[in-house]
Amino acid sequence: MNTKEIGALGETAAENYLRANGYNIVEKNYLLRTAEVDIIAEKDECTVFVEVKTRKNNIHGEPSQYVDYRKQNRIRHAALAFMRSEEFEMRFDVIEVFYKLEYGEFYVTKINHIENAF
Repeated sequence: MNTKEIGALGETAAENYLRANGYNIVEKNYLLRTAEVDIIAEKDECTVFVEVKTRKNNIHGEPSQYVDYRKQNRIRHAALAFMRSEEFEMRFDVIEVFYKLEYGEFYVTKINHIENAF
């Protein structure tokens, strides 16, 4: 299983987590020329832009630490393009998905949802 496949499985796990917690998924993998937002969701009249980070462990730091300043700015730029300058409440979250591979199968071991991450 390559990193792109693992990332896609992590995004699916995050999407399922959000739905189970009352979020409506508006769009997945929203793409602009310079940025991508993994998941755009809504809950309680708030539009939430979610970056998903999938890792086996946090031995090299928390997954959310890899959402650096440049990545945050790209996500903000994509959010503004998506919202088309309408006045809505919005926030930026990070979902950390931890997993293990066992006999070639992907298993989620933990999901950590960080609201208002940046």
